[in-house]
Amino acid sequence: MLGTSMAKALAKAGANVAIIGRRKEAGEAVAEEIIKAGGKAIAVQADVLKQEDLNTAKEKIISTYGTIDILINAAGGNMPGATIAPDKTFFDLDPKAFQQVVDLNLLGTVLPSQIFGEVMAAKKTGVIINISSMSAFRPITRVVGYSAAKAAVSNFTGWLAIEMAKKYGAGIRVNAISPGFFITEQNRALLTNTDGSLTARGASVVQNTPFGRFGEPEELIGTLLWLCSDASKFVSGVDVPVDGGFNAFCGV
Repeated sequence: MLGTSMAKALAKAGANVAIIGRRKEAGEAVAEEIIKAGGKAIAVQADVLKQEDLNTAKEKIISTYGTIDILINAAGGNMPGATIAPDKTFFDLDPKAFQQVVDLNLLGTVLPSQIFGEVMAAKKTGVIINISSMSAFRPITRVVGYSAAKAAVSNFTGWLAIEMAKKYGAGIRVNAISPGFFITEQNRALLTNTDGSLTARGASVVQNTPFGRFGEPEELIGTLLWLCSDASKFVSGVDVPVDGGFNAFCGV
């Protein structure tokens, strides 16, 4: 949901968009929406954890658009085995599920940055934006695998920003956006009941968000466009919270 909003916003701003994902039909549906709205978009089927897929995707994008200027690393997610349910403890954690979540969120950011970032390095210009999380700033209860992975994504963002600038110049910038709590299909059942009311966890989130609500996908767009544009030309290696004040709130 958040990635879709970002793709549409970039297309509206004039970018030629390539939507990469494992589910071809889902990507094509988003691309079609963008095209109907007057934008340019293609859908490319690829698994972000497979280098061969990503290399094939890179070739298709370059053959269609000529180059790659912006990379948004929006792939990520969680799974039950990498979380600690209320009736479980840390000692019940499934190491395999933990590894899968770390791979999806961290390696699923590192590999696209390698494959597509190489195009940027060759021409010494480009923008990479990683999607991190509030759990990178403040460990969130239960989601141990996701929190560890996103903390690593934020650290990797700073590392890659320095690496790119030192070796390829100031024309390549690497930053991250850390959304606060937004309702998505993945977390909807965790935060809301079937009647739309808040679960205990959802109520706790809202209580600890000074704005007193969840975020809306379009509220990420201003930060996204700023980081993609020359308006942030001297900004690299930062992780920007878009969270309604959640990270700043101490609860006292």
